[in-house]
Amino acid sequence: MARVALVTGGTRGIGEAICLMLKQAGYQVAANYGGNDEAANKFAEETGVPVFKFDVSDYAACENGVKQVESALGPVEVLVNNAGITRDTTMHRMTFEQWEAVIQTNLSSCFNMSRAVIEGMREREFGRIVNIGSINGRAGQYGQVNYAAAKSGIHGFTKALALEGAAKGITVNAVAPGYVLTDMVRAVPEKVLEKIVARIPVGRLGDPDDIARAVMFLVADEAGFITGSTLDVNGGQQMY
Repeated sequence: MARVALVTGGTRGIGEAICLMLKQAGYQVAANYGGNDEAANKFAEETGVPVFKFDVSDYAACENGVKQVESALGPVEVLVNNAGITRDTTMHRMTFEQWEAVIQTNLSSCFNMSRAVIEGMREREFGRIVNIGSINGRAGQYGQVNYAAAKSGIHGFTKALALEGAAKGITVNAVAPGYVLTDMVRAVPEKVLEKIVARIPVGRLGDPDDIARAVMFLVADEAGFITGSTLDVNGGQQMY
């Protein structure tokens, strides 16, 4: 029977690419989304991937959302924590609301979602959790103390949970994308994008499929000896 995979923020950008690649590989895929009903419904119609609307920053909503997914498709065996937002500004202008929104959506969501699936994974002695970090969580970025802190936290969260899950057949890894051509990056002024590309050794922005392929590698049944790792997919912009 096909494994069930749940992808947060799964109807657009990197999340959409991950969902499509998982489906093509034979997984039963569920895509979470937070707000854009029109885009989510269009995604569901075009791909056949069922969508589930709930706020990943809300613990109770995640509990209920996972129950809905499991009722419809079966136990979640693969979780991709991809949902994320930005509220960019410098520290001396940043409001608490801008800080809190990013921390809750980008970092606390990883706890909320993982907590909702971890007991079932432990009982079945199998699980794959992949958290989407960021090059800016590894290197920092001007005007993104909230985003960089959240994404950096993801990398620590990944290592600690990997230690807890290893003996139960649960692997926990992270993918840290560089600059990928999504709606968020398309909104960056062209001159700024040119400067970004100039710093990328491979000479281009990433494609969402570049990130999806990394996720596919980590969630495979055969990837059981890889855990606690962060896979940097950034065209050589930062090397660790």
